[in-house]
Amino acid sequence: MPHIVYRGGVGFTMGSGSNKAGNAAEIDRLALAVAMDPGSKAFIPLAEEYGKAGMWDEAAGVLEDGLKASPNFIIAMVALGRVYEQLNQPAKAIAILEEAIKLSPENFRAHRILAKIYMSQGVKEAGLRSCGVILAANPQDVEVLSLRATLEALAVPASAELAPPQPVIESVQPASQPASESAVTMEKVEEPRYVDIMQRDRPEAATDRATITPEQKSATVIQLEQWLSLIRGRRRDRTASTNNNP
Repeated sequence: MPHIVYRGGVGFTMGSGSNKAGNAAEIDRLALAVAMDPGSKAFIPLAEEYGKAGMWDEAAGVLEDGLKASPNFIIAMVALGRVYEQLNQPAKAIAILEEAIKLSPENFRAHRILAKIYMSQGVKEAGLRSCGVILAANPQDVEVLSLRATLEALAVPASAELAPPQPVIESVQPASQPASESAVTMEKVEEPRYVDIMQRDRPEAATDRATITPEQKSATVIQLEQWLSLIRGRRRDRTASTNNNP
């Protein structure tokens, strides 16, 4: 018959046999110690007993509560990282373990768990870093040597191997326009500029203006042409008067 342990009104099936019963008794004893003294470090062995029983959620809860009372407790941080790994929560495991090795850079247990997680996630450089820390102290660590070999065999992401291609800037030639449309466009741009007005007397300018309909001319341009026409008329009158009176 399965052995059921009740804690807080909740029953947990521990299985049968003397080992399971002993494990359940130890869990009860440690749980009582933590309940009586929340600041006690007894939550560490309690979490270990939960792990032995495969009760990883309970182990995570105990460790999280313990770290609230004892923040930066390295042993608890590493233990919680391992529990998160067992719960298939790699992001949480990496976060807590990276914090642990910041406080204790040569914590080999933390680096070992990180190397395994990074290998499973395909994170090459970080995994090799953790392997290197362990192998610097123990070059013959068979498990870590195997992890390192697997990590070294991982392909480097293409984005890390290849430089981004340089953009190719191509000159874009403007599309050719019919001659009549080009003339109209240029006339529209140039006419409002009131510079070098007297050059409009040239025959070429008169030819260019012939391509513009009256509707396309602004009131200002029409006034200027009227003024220029008046000047030409007066000029012709003076020339005729001079020719008639030598």
